[in-house]
Amino acid sequence: MTSESRGSSGLQHSLKQRHMTMIALGGVIGAGLFVGSGVVVQQAGPAAVISFLITGVLVVLVMRMLGEMAVALPTVGSFYEYARLAWSDRPAVGELAGFLTGWMYWYFWVIVVALEAVAGATIVQFWLPDVPGWVISLTLLVLLTLTNLISVKSFGEFEFWFASIKVAAIVVFLFLGGLYVLGLWPGVSASVANLTADGGFAPHGIVPVLTGAVAATGFYFGAEIVTIAAAETAEPEKAVAQATNSVITRVLVFYVGSIFLVVCLVPWNSIGMKTPYVSALNVIGIKAAAEIMNAVILTAVLSALNSGLYASSRMLFALTRRGDAPRGLAKLSRNGVPIRAILIGTLFGYVAVIMSYVSPDKVFAFLVNSYGTVAIFVYILIAVSQLRLRSRLEREDPARLRVRMWCYPYLTYVAIFAMVAIVVAMWFIPDQRTPLLLGVISLGILVLAYGARMVWGKSPQIATIAQEPHGYQEL
Repeated sequence: MTSESRGSSGLQHSLKQRHMTMIALGGVIGAGLFVGSGVVVQQAGPAAVISFLITGVLVVLVMRMLGEMAVALPTVGSFYEYARLAWSDRPAVGELAGFLTGWMYWYFWVIVVALEAVAGATIVQFWLPDVPGWVISLTLLVLLTLTNLISVKSFGEFEFWFASIKVAAIVVFLFLGGLYVLGLWPGVSASVANLTADGGFAPHGIVPVLTGAVAATGFYFGAEIVTIAAAETAEPEKAVAQATNSVITRVLVFYVGSIFLVVCLVPWNSIGMKTPYVSALNVIGIKAAAEIMNAVILTAVLSALNSGLYASSRMLFALTRRGDAPRGLAKLSRNGVPIRAILIGTLFGYVAVIMSYVSPDKVFAFLVNSYGTVAIFVYILIAVSQLRLRSRLEREDPARLRVRMWCYPYLTYVAIFAMVAIVVAMWFIPDQRTPLLLGVISLGILVLAYGARMVWGKSPQIATIAQEPHGYQEL
């Protein structure tokens, strides 16, 4: 036993409020914002601001749902357990929903670990062009694995500083870009001409704006990590409530605000939109813009690696508690860290990195094209779980509902409808059809795995909401 307090799960309660706030904020500010957002702008024009606004509102709704459930029932595994609880009156459905939610979420993050390791290598080669990419990728993986293996506090500290750098970069960009656009920059007049130049605000019509919202979905994924981290805080209800509220009030400003400034500063159809934030800084006149943004993007990559290893290991740890993963993976170190769960995620990352060089057009392409759709499936299951679990909480223990979803159940239905519409829309968007099919294939594989688990595995226990201030009991 270490000096840190532990819960019944054996995990430490080492994360503090400042860690939780930055984990939540850092989770939604990834490399995709700094690089991938330019693709959406090139497709939708300046109206890409609307694309990010639509998706941002959807993520805010999901985070509010998660905040409600996490404050009412803080537990290891977060929404994996909520999916099971929500359908406890229909055990077969509940166990399948929990199994799919947990494993799809694990799958998403181990793929992110591999993708970010590869992306990190590309960025580091900006400064070290002679070092092979695979060497850099594996080095980054090893370093962040060691960080996670030391203790949850070391993860929290690294993520706090990584996220702080990302948030600071966005705030500075918003400040400088705002001054320039408003004409408060030396020698510059106020202008938003790029919003309507070169074909207008929506040069290709409304369809690319809606398809851009589909593409932007993956950029926001990650804020939900804070509800998983709740199990390793001393005051989970307070920590989650404050952290989710911070996301709700700031995510739209960071994303929508910064994208708005980018399309004001850089013509949407220019070659500069391939590196939107670098180009925007060049317009403002910031020297060494490429070096600055590469450093920020590298920080975002390292943050995603750090978070991916944490989220995947904690979800795998939760899966072992229900028999949905081999129980041998639940082994904890003296510091309360699930060593084997972390190493399994890292091992998957090593294999995926190798595949990115050995089989980039087959194995790695499958992983890249399937994980984004899986993320949407997870969000849909979260929303359905909240819809059912809220009803049960109101009947059985309304005092738990200290954070409530707005306009329940109507906004929950709106969110579910919107996410299902995104999945359907993917079929009619040529670039999204392959990711949809591969995501469905991944889902099918997991359904088969669940069938095998029910045939050869131990029968799972049924969960119920308990009349206790924290968590639930098992019957």
